[in-house]
Amino acid sequence: MSILINRNSRVMTQGITGKTGQFHTRMCRDYANGKECFVAGVNPRKPGEDFEGIPVFATVEEARQQTGANVSVIYVPPPFAAAAIDEAVEAELDLVICITEGIPVRDMIRTRYKMQGKKTRLIGPNCPGIITPDEIKIGIMPGYIHKKGRIGVVSRSGTLTYEAVAQLMALGLGQSTCIGIGGDPVNGLKHLDVMQLFNDDDETDAVLMVGEIGGTDEEECARWIKDHMRKPVVGFIAGVTAPPGKRMGHAGAIISGGKGTAQEKLEVMESCGIKVTRNPADMGKLLKSAL
Repeated sequence: MSILINRNSRVMTQGITGKTGQFHTRMCRDYANGKECFVAGVNPRKPGEDFEGIPVFATVEEARQQTGANVSVIYVPPPFAAAAIDEAVEAELDLVICITEGIPVRDMIRTRYKMQGKKTRLIGPNCPGIITPDEIKIGIMPGYIHKKGRIGVVSRSGTLTYEAVAQLMALGLGQSTCIGIGGDPVNGLKHLDVMQLFNDDDETDAVLMVGEIGGTDEEECARWIKDHMRKPVVGFIAGVTAPPGKRMGHAGAIISGGKGTAQEKLEVMESCGIKVTRNPADMGKLLKSAL
């Protein structure tokens, strides 16, 4: 079992004919069950073509109807990426993963509003994607560093997702599912949403949660963990303290009024029973000690 995606997922790539879309679709198709999972591409200007045998359709709805795809991954350029999310939501896909970085905040605010009441879940934008090791990967993460296991990973930082996985692997700990949720200020699934899914997953024994400065998502998740989580959680917060109102790192890493600092987040997490480290090199060891 895994969360959100598995070998039965059927995936389309929006933006499959671009250089980035082609490269990462190829890498994902060649990973584990990817040849069966990646079934369609979408480009309104190139319907009827194909990418290395994967058919290209004019619309998401057409691709869904013709192939049964229930997941989309988006590599569309920033000015058009929010509209690509909108199209996937209107087609009632189960899941959309938007890799694109640099989408205007105003566009994403409109898209999040349009998603209210819809069935589609969104991961991203500005994220590395999601992988269920040895089954399927959707995104830009290196598949070879992952191995199937029972540790869930959720992170706002793409780079620290890879670092966390590398540390777990060095300790012989595989992963159930790893999700990079992205660091933009307006995005889809939050730490809390993913934590609830891991809590209900019979094949996840513990969770490694990586946050960043800015916002209050990690604190809200920590309070939920204190009251509801049945599995050990360890955490790390990336980033250094910035002057109020200044931006550092991801677009979402904005500290305002003294809120959202790494120290504040870590203190709330500790008070809620989460084992935390202030040294990113210790994430894996801390997780193993919590098992």
